This record gives sequence, structure tokens and C-alpha cells, in this order.
Amino acid sequence: QVQLVESGGGLVQAGGSLRLSCAASGSSFSIVSIMSMGWYRQAPGKERDFVASIGIDGVSTVYTDSVKGRFTISRDNAKKMVYLQMNNLKTDDTGVYLCASAPFRSAQRKAGKYSDWGQGTQVTVSS
Repeated sequence: QVQLVESGGGLVQAGGSLRLSCAASGSSFSIVSIMSMGWYRQAPGKERDFVASIGIDGVSTVYTDSVKGRFTISRDNAKKMVYLQMNNLKTDDTGVYLCASAPFRSAQRKAGKYSDWGQGTQVTVSS
């Protein structure tokens, strides 16, 4: 099992930027390098929504339409880290951001594909 810990959340004004990090560890942490990774977010009272995912090659990526051109997902397999650079933040981006890992080579959109989840980090965007 992989343990995932997110960090980097906070309070930011609309138009600002944040960089989220996800650190992977555990007895099978080395497997992270062959797992696709994803970011989801959950706003209060709403379902968990897909944000972005990256394949094991670090090149193939998918994004939800609302963040295209503003968010960038990346990974560093040697450091067992995944990042989400968020620019031009909007109030609708507010929520708890969760990191997840999936035992697939390619980027994954569906939450059911992910086997391990972090606890999340809060992002609040004020107007």
C-alpha cells in the first residue's frame, strides 16, 4: 500500500498561484514510479471531482476542462513526488485537494481507477 501526503494548500486571492505537493511513501513506495497519479478536489457539500492526472512517463497528462491552461501536473519519480502548479486561481477552485495513485501506465480520469488516496490539503481562493 502507498501512503500519500499532500501539502502546499492555503488561502490565496483570486488570480494568485499555489503549488501543491504530494509525497509518496510506504513499504511499496518504489512502485509509485510505475503508477499513474492524479489530483482531485472536493468542495463542501459536493462530490469529489477530477482535476488532473499524469502517466508514468511524466509526459502524458489529462485535465478537466475548467483548469486547462491554468494548472500543470508534474512528477519526479526519483523523489517520489507529484506536483500541481495552480495559476490564475478562481473562487471555484476552492476545495480540499487530494492526491491519488492508480496501478496503470496512463493518466486516469475515473476515481474508481485509483487505489490509494491522501487525506487532502485545503485550498481557499478568496474574491
